[in-house]
Amino acid sequence: MSHNSFGHLFRVTTWGESHGPALGCVIDGCPPGIALSEVDLQGALDRRKPGGSRFVTQRREADEAKILSGVFEGKTTGTPISVLIENTDQRSKDYGEIARQFRPGHADYTYFAKYGIRDYRGGGRSSARETAARVAAGAVALKVLKTLIGPQIAVRAALVQLGVHPIDRAHWDWAQVDQNPLFSPDASTLAHFEDYLDGIRKAGSSIGAVVEVQAEGVPAGWGAPIYGKLDSDLAANLMSINAVKGVEIGDGFNAANLSGEQNADEMRMGPDGIEFLSNHAGGILGGISTGQTIVARLALKPTSSILTERQSIDIDGKDVDIRTKGRHDPCVGIRAVPVAEAMMSCTLLDAYLRHRGQTGANAFVPGL
Repeated sequence: MSHNSFGHLFRVTTWGESHGPALGCVIDGCPPGIALSEVDLQGALDRRKPGGSRFVTQRREADEAKILSGVFEGKTTGTPISVLIENTDQRSKDYGEIARQFRPGHADYTYFAKYGIRDYRGGGRSSARETAARVAAGAVALKVLKTLIGPQIAVRAALVQLGVHPIDRAHWDWAQVDQNPLFSPDASTLAHFEDYLDGIRKAGSSIGAVVEVQAEGVPAGWGAPIYGKLDSDLAANLMSINAVKGVEIGDGFNAANLSGEQNADEMRMGPDGIEFLSNHAGGILGGISTGQTIVARLALKPTSSILTERQSIDIDGKDVDIRTKGRHDPCVGIRAVPVAEAMMSCTLLDAYLRHRGQTGANAFVPGL
């Protein structure tokens, strides 16, 4: 009942706090015989780590992953994989002034209401720093998927909206995502995004964002009806990311604006099998993958730690006015991009292992 774990057959438990000596994860259920090393994890961690640009927190962490167990002679053993990530640039003194005050919009109050004790140093367990462990687990999951299913499996995410400003989807280019500090797939709006976020950052404020994550190469049949739906598992895992307040699959809420004729993803038999003429469902129907690209979007709220003075209360129940000093992301949606990829990868590997356990990974496809 600790609720620090997710997944069924591929199960991940994260541990550690923002300003503790280290954080990490324990990955249970990874199949044996998969080639794995710290190098496989480091690329994803480097994309998420702080201090990479002026648009994110200036906390400096190397986020170097150390695999402590579950790997022998370069291959997974089938036993739990433990990953350690040390914290090396904590500045707990920045939070001394709010040690007894609750930041409005943050988890300070609810954690205290639940546990009766509070780690005020950077939010403790509720800090977005916890997501470093998820990214490490996601890198393992993606390596397993590519090994067992094939290199056609691709999981990619991008920032598609900053505040009220969306990208121009007509200019979507995946190659752009890792070429700019905002993980934007649209080069035409990048300058505007950077100017807008610079203004937010200099004002000591913050802004929300929308991130889109896609998975290509996923075969049809993963997931289960009713209570084991792939989209419900995916939504839950994406919703568990710090600051996420909304998740949609495929057309999501816009599906309510469509007619049945518009929404139906029509099908035809093509030379290589079934071809869908659209993808309003986001690659999932009835909780089961269709073989199309799986598409999800997540909305992230603005960072709660801001310099603008806000009204709140303290532990003694007194009214206070509070502003938060320290090093904070003006938009947590930026570094949520690799986190979304990680949660998609973990969800998919868990779904594949459950599918394999139930059906032997057989695919029942008409005409084949």
